[in-house]
Amino acid sequence: VQLVESGGGLVQPGGSLRLSCAASGFFISKYVLKWYRQAPEKERELVASITTGGRENYAASMEGRFTISRDNAKNTVYLQMNSLKPEDTAVYFCNAQGPIGGIGDYDYWGQGTQVTVSS
Repeated sequence: VQLVESGGGLVQPGGSLRLSCAASGFFISKYVLKWYRQAPEKERELVASITTGGRENYAASMEGRFTISRDNAKNTVYLQMNSLKPEDTAVYFCNAQGPIGGIGDYDYWGQGTQVTVSS
C-alpha cells in the first residue's frame, strides 16, 4: 500500500501548482481522501477533503483558491492550488481513510511534497 505525492516545487506568489497523489495497493474509490499540510514549526492542518461521493470541503483560508478532485479510474487524488501565497509554503501530504462501507479501518499517508511560495 502506497500513496505517492508529486507536483510540488517553487512558485511565485500568485502562481499555481497542481499536486497529485497516486495510490497503489488499494482502490481509492471507497476511501475519503484528504490533503493536509505542515509548515515549519507548525502543526499539521487539514487543507481539503473529498468524500467517496465527491463532496468537497475546504479549510477557510483555502476556500476559493484550492480545488480537490479525485479520479477513481486513475486511482489518484489531486489538489489544484491557485493564487498561492507565501503562507501556503509547507509540506503537503495526502491521506486516505476507509474503506467506507467495507471491512477494516485504514488510514494511509503519503510521504509529502514540498511547496514553496516565494519571489
